[in-house]
Amino acid sequence: MTQHFNFIYEALNGASSFLRDKGREEIAARLLLQHVLKKSYTELLVSMHDEIEEEDCRTYWQMVESHAQGMPIQYIIGEEEFYGRTFQVNESVLIPRPETEELILEATKRIKRLFGAQPTIKLADIGTGSGAIAITMKKEIPTLQVTATDISSDALKVAKKNAKLLNAEIHFEEGDLTVPISQQKWQVVLSNPPYIAYEEAAEMSEVVLEHEPHTALFAEDDGLALYKRLAKNLPSLMTKPSFIGVEIGYARGPAVAALFKENFPQANVEIIKDINGKNRMVFCEIDE
Repeated sequence: MTQHFNFIYEALNGASSFLRDKGREEIAARLLLQHVLKKSYTELLVSMHDEIEEEDCRTYWQMVESHAQGMPIQYIIGEEEFYGRTFQVNESVLIPRPETEELILEATKRIKRLFGAQPTIKLADIGTGSGAIAITMKKEIPTLQVTATDISSDALKVAKKNAKLLNAEIHFEEGDLTVPISQQKWQVVLSNPPYIAYEEAAEMSEVVLEHEPHTALFAEDDGLALYKRLAKNLPSLMTKPSFIGVEIGYARGPAVAALFKENFPQANVEIIKDINGKNRMVFCEIDE
């Protein structure tokens, strides 16, 4: 039910206490209000005692109620920040996470160390979702030739839109895991595949469970199914030198590392921790 407020500060205070009572983060009230009024944080502070238009108030309260019912704020406003850029998102794709920015950092460092300034490095992002990894890598290292794949045509629509908006030249392919990239050789393969075991669902937030796509969250075989297939299928597709980088659930580090070690016995396989000290990535580096 729409609430009526005369001033911006009244709307913000009303929404903050409403969300708090519903067990949601109060900061969402401010972020949604900034979105509706198209104001920066500073502009919002300066305008607190301005009147709020009735239509803006109605739109704002609908968004606040959606969030109170569990809809992630990123899906409500249709975007999320990732690596300093704005990506469009909807319920066809996972919301990009800050942890994935660390995969970008690590991959960028390794590309520079392994290949220097070579212009023809081919990179594949498997299971691209919103396109966050593929597009960010292309923007950070413009000489890369980037291919992004996903099994979901709806996800690819979002990724293609983001590539256009962010002016990134990406080649997109629809298909399952390595199938769309199997006709070529690659210097870099990155992936943030589904890695949550189905039995872990009970511990997860209903905000995630009810709104984010389950095909991008969960995997069979205790969350390891897709890593097993990647580790098995990639050896014939990698050049020398080359590397593979995957994001992992923090409890899966040793298991995922063992899969790559088994399939790449000569490679240097490392588990990398994130900023919080949790196992977050596995890198498999294939030398000459």
